[in-house]
This record gives sequence, C-alpha cells and structure tokens, in this order.
Amino acid sequence: MARTGFYPGSFDPVTYGHLDIITRAAQLFDRLIIAIGTHHEKKTLLPVEVRARILEDALRPIMERTDCEISLARFSCLTVDAARRAGAKFIVRGLRDGSDFDYEVRMAQMNAALAHDLDTVFLAASPSSRMIASSLIKQIAAMGGDISQFVPMEAAEALKAALAAREDG
Repeated sequence: MARTGFYPGSFDPVTYGHLDIITRAAQLFDRLIIAIGTHHEKKTLLPVEVRARILEDALRPIMERTDCEISLARFSCLTVDAARRAGAKFIVRGLRDGSDFDYEVRMAQMNAALAHDLDTVFLAASPSSRMIASSLIKQIAAMGGDISQFVPMEAAEALKAALAAREDG
C-alpha cells in the first residue's frame, strides 16, 4: 500500500524552505500531494493560478531526483477533509522554531480530533532555511530588497510584478 503524504500551505510565495520540506518528505512517502489552500479570509498577494504554476516549475527537479509521485492540488475546505479526499494518511508540516512547534502541535491535535485516521508528520527546517518565512519575504520584496536567496526566480519575479500592480492600482 502506497504511503501518501499531504503537504498543505498557501505557498504565497513558495520558498526554498517549502522546497526543503517537500524534498525531504518525498523521501518518506510513495506519493506526496502539495496542496495549495485558499481561504476567503486570508489575503494573498499572488493568485492561486500563479502559485500553482510556480510550484509546478519548482517541483520538477525534485520529481526527477526522487521516486516519489508528487502532484499538486487545491483546496478551500478543512485540511483534514482535503487530505482524506486525496487519499492521504499523513499531513506534513514544517517547523522552523519553537513558536511554529507550539502552533503546529495545537493544529495537529485539532486535526486528530477531527480525523482519527490521519496523522501529522513534522519535519524540522534545515539550518539554511530556518529563517525563511513567506510573510518576511513579502515585506522584504515590498521594500525593494533582494529575495533571490529565499525563493525561486519565478516566485521573485511574480512577487515583484504583483507588488508593482498593487502600487499602480
């Protein structure tokens, strides 16, 4: 039976931190679904179609290096419901620090109460990506900083274009 992991996130934008977790999760699972969540109350900078395109490009080299079947999905429901629909038994979460741990453990406990058949797997961020957070990257980009060491080139370009369009509009 194939082990299927479900890695949810907004990926606004996808970062090298996300890709680090995806690369390592691909070594644990036979199948890995990268799930772009959309939430009506959460403001994102990049449209979901752009986030999906950037992720597809960023995932290609990971898929070539691993035996894991990696696919993209989108969801706007509870994570546990989306994971079940995808046939996953594990939800994958990345941890950068203690504050992430506190939040993610509470979320994992809530998910376990809602879905006893799903388990959460935590992967600690690699030292080189521990400081990377999408919210900080957006702040740096908005102030004209160089974010190329934190995100794939396509994500940096998309952020720059989205910020310019926001200023013009």
